[in-house]
Amino acid sequence: MKIAVVGTGYVGLVTGTCFAETGNNVTCIDIDVEKVNKLKQGTITIYEPGLDVLFERNIKQDRLQFTTNLEEGIKDAQIIFLALPTPPGEDGSADLKYVLKVADDLGHLLESYTVVVDKSTVPVGTAEKVHAAIAANAKVDFDVVSNPEFLREGVAVEDFMKPDRVVIGTSSDKAKKVMEKLYLPFVRQGNPIIFMDERSAEMTKYAANAFLATKITFMNEIANLCERAGADVDNVRKGIGTDSRIGKRFLFAGIGYGGSCFPKDVQALAKTANEFDYDFKILNSVMNVNHQQKTRLIPQLKAHFNNNLKDKTLAVWGLSFKPYTDDIREAPSLENIHALLAEGVKVKAYDPEAMDNVKQIVGDKIEYADSAYGALLEADALLIFTEWPAFRTPDFEVVSKLLKNKVIFDGRNLFDLDQVQELGYTYYSIGRKTVKG
Repeated sequence: MKIAVVGTGYVGLVTGTCFAETGNNVTCIDIDVEKVNKLKQGTITIYEPGLDVLFERNIKQDRLQFTTNLEEGIKDAQIIFLALPTPPGEDGSADLKYVLKVADDLGHLLESYTVVVDKSTVPVGTAEKVHAAIAANAKVDFDVVSNPEFLREGVAVEDFMKPDRVVIGTSSDKAKKVMEKLYLPFVRQGNPIIFMDERSAEMTKYAANAFLATKITFMNEIANLCERAGADVDNVRKGIGTDSRIGKRFLFAGIGYGGSCFPKDVQALAKTANEFDYDFKILNSVMNVNHQQKTRLIPQLKAHFNNNLKDKTLAVWGLSFKPYTDDIREAPSLENIHALLAEGVKVKAYDPEAMDNVKQIVGDKIEYADSAYGALLEADALLIFTEWPAFRTPDFEVVSKLLKNKVIFDGRNLFDLDQVQELGYTYYSIGRKTVKG
């Protein structure tokens, strides 16, 4: 099939590349000239494990092209995916200006029946707005479909190629057949393609992310209570995670969720609730708790250093909002770094992938180390904000030689309590007892 994908961010580039991998002819379109030139030259513009192999193969086999010209990119396309940013506005609502601008342009350009697909995460009712924007100028038949993505950064290729389910919102039998044909190669193992109306599909995406954010936040609240009650959140997690009604995923305590999806989608769903005059109390609590949880370690840090952090040097491991990505959107590390700088702290940070992105925001206000151990040199303590696998089994003998003090503040509960106690560390984590070295 001939497919066009408008937008080459995380969702757009993964979507276009994976559709090309199943034999489709895909053209990706973006207004960013520099980005498109890099993609044309075979340089991938995001970090996503496994994507580079598919990207290179499909460029070489001429199934994946890139352009800045919308008219050129959609020519003869049977399906056009809109994978455009929907950033949160000041009131938390999703900003649809990019989606609706492209929809307006498409109305002038469509030459034959086309299925236009909302791949971006968009509020309930967006498909109708996109349809109206295209219809204002269209001279041919078309359908607008809602097909939300459920990609996890770091495993997005696997999620796309072997989805748990594919959700498609459409009221058109013609569009349903087109979309079913497109997705059949991805569900050969029997996972479902779920068809529903457009509004339900739009709500499904927000409901899924909001539920997962709620699960994370609930566990963080349990962790905070465990600290006061003398319980261990790791034991509690194992105890409830084996209940099939609950499941073991998204139960790890830490310093809150971040990224491009959960914060934005929870805010947008809360905004939708407000528009329908519904007080979504759980969701409002999730947002408030997560905001507080991100800097959960700061009071412990201040208390440890007798409320005097000025001129302290602190090592930071992890800047991305989660491992296996360079994405720092809403990352807890940023809020902590800003809080530390305000206290007069010198920060030395290391992350395997995200340092360049942090430099664009923080600049030279912090020092960037060339390795995890390099960040530790002459530091008064170590703070861990991201659970990269490389941080899980460090050489503690080297760590203790480089740090001024054997003190660790762990926002992701990477280390075993007995181990760090035997090694003589003072160790603060989330929802577990504090080990005093």
